[in-house]
Amino acid sequence: MQKASYVIGRKFGTDIKSGLPNVDVKALLLGITEALEGKDSKLTDEQVQATMIEFQKMMIAEQQKMAEADKKQGLEFLAENAKKPNVKTTKTGLQYIIEKEGTGATPKAADDVVCHYKGTLIDGTVFDSSYDRGEPARFPVSGVIAGWTEALQLMKAGGKWKLFIPSELAYGERGNQAIPPNSVLIFDIELLEVLPPGAEK
Repeated sequence: MQKASYVIGRKFGTDIKSGLPNVDVKALLLGITEALEGKDSKLTDEQVQATMIEFQKMMIAEQQKMAEADKKQGLEFLAENAKKPNVKTTKTGLQYIIEKEGTGATPKAADDVVCHYKGTLIDGTVFDSSYDRGEPARFPVSGVIAGWTEALQLMKAGGKWKLFIPSELAYGERGNQAIPPNSVLIFDIELLEVLPPGAEK
């Protein structure tokens, strides 16, 4: 039980640190200890409610600040990237490099595609990779983020491109579990096959 308690504590601490890096450790431990020992709270219910409301406001403000910083960093990255001679930019702001020209079919919006890909943030953090899973992925052209949908309809099967996708063509202000709000995404894509919708693979 002692070891299990330690493991649980470590996991709890890791989760807290990742979500709330500036937590007051002494106050946190005091709250946990008092709760486990069945002691009364040092704060009234009204104080607890007021504290959590203020805390939520603080967290929202901090998240907005970080999102704005990420947006600025992303715009600066794309502006510099667009200056590179091998980078092409579409009307929507999508940027890409053709690393290998394909010779096969070009997907339509209604088609399915089979691709190998790796997705990273501009700091190099990998958030998704079919290569790591050891098999390519199949999905509908119109069922992915806007930047992918646009790029796929410009590619030909057998091609390999690197995409630089502005946040508004990706997950925008909402982000997702692995991707912070306002993130520019970089993808390496190999378009392996184009399939009619519903076709057997």
